[in-house]
Amino acid sequence: MNKYKEIIPIRNGQDFNRPRLTEYLKKRIALPGNTELEVQQFSAGMANYTYLIKFDNWKAVLRRPPNGPLPPKAHDMGREYNFFEKVYKHFPLVPKPFLFCDDKSIIGVPFYIMEYKEGTVLDKKFPDDIKVTDELLKQISNEVVNSLVNLHQLDYKKIGLESLGHPIGFLERQVFGWIKRHENSKTHSVPYYNEVKEWLTENIPNSTGVSIIHNDYKLNNIVLSPDLKEIRAILDWEMVTIGDPLFDLANALAYWTQHDDSPLVKGSLFSITATPGFFTREEFIHQYSLGTKQEITNIDFYLAAVYFKITGAVQQMFYRYKIGQTNDERYSNLDIDVNNLMKFIYQQYVQK
Repeated sequence: MNKYKEIIPIRNGQDFNRPRLTEYLKKRIALPGNTELEVQQFSAGMANYTYLIKFDNWKAVLRRPPNGPLPPKAHDMGREYNFFEKVYKHFPLVPKPFLFCDDKSIIGVPFYIMEYKEGTVLDKKFPDDIKVTDELLKQISNEVVNSLVNLHQLDYKKIGLESLGHPIGFLERQVFGWIKRHENSKTHSVPYYNEVKEWLTENIPNSTGVSIIHNDYKLNNIVLSPDLKEIRAILDWEMVTIGDPLFDLANALAYWTQHDDSPLVKGSLFSITATPGFFTREEFIHQYSLGTKQEITNIDFYLAAVYFKITGAVQQMFYRYKIGQTNDERYSNLDIDVNNLMKFIYQQYVQK
């Protein structure tokens, strides 16, 4: 369990010019008094860095990409900020954005500032003061599914988000795009990669729907109320787009691990949802189907494609570590996760 996400001292190499940021913010935001800027880092998040910034009793969240060269179109802070500006009035689980800065002279990279949503993020364990019951876990499960349903039912055209993505050919771009990313970040021979790649390219179904999709929807990207009974915010919208909602559903399912999952998955993508009492993935799908009044088809393909995407993202992080673009030791053994997840995709979907 983390309050919001666990707050830690700034990691080595991930701090920034605080006086420069203070000067910049005070010209643009009404901040209290002459208090000094306080900065702490949220522990979660390996793709982008997120910080709690404070001036006296004023709090906000700063979000920025990592240092060094980045993959094309990845870590686009401006795109994420623009999405917030258009959506937060229509979907209250999106934090309110305050400002975006693409002037690299301020902290070295583009960044944005957004509302800090007080609450609890469930990650590895429950808060000590919470009595964990089947009823509570079912309620959390329902909240997670229903929020995803509500997101997918937003009228993205009415909100003005038609240019956010290109839904025609979405699944093809996902499959072939992640193949390209895998191969551009290759560090070693990944067992079963070729078999999985071939299976995915030969089994792409026709999409049956279009919606806003979060693209990284999972329990530890959700802020819950202190009693865990309602959702206060959904975080980490970097990959949001317009696409196939079943791909988003599959993303949620891939991170929604169960107690009887393969060790290949639980070792890499462990979630507190493996606690008995949470929905099973089958129950999650059923509740989503009821909420959207939609029959869920080809879910095996969607799950395989999402696991392949996750594996590619992990491989990109390991590649950055191997070539010296980051010294973050959390990246040092990610090749093991890549190998395990690829083996799982092969065993669970390709071999069937």
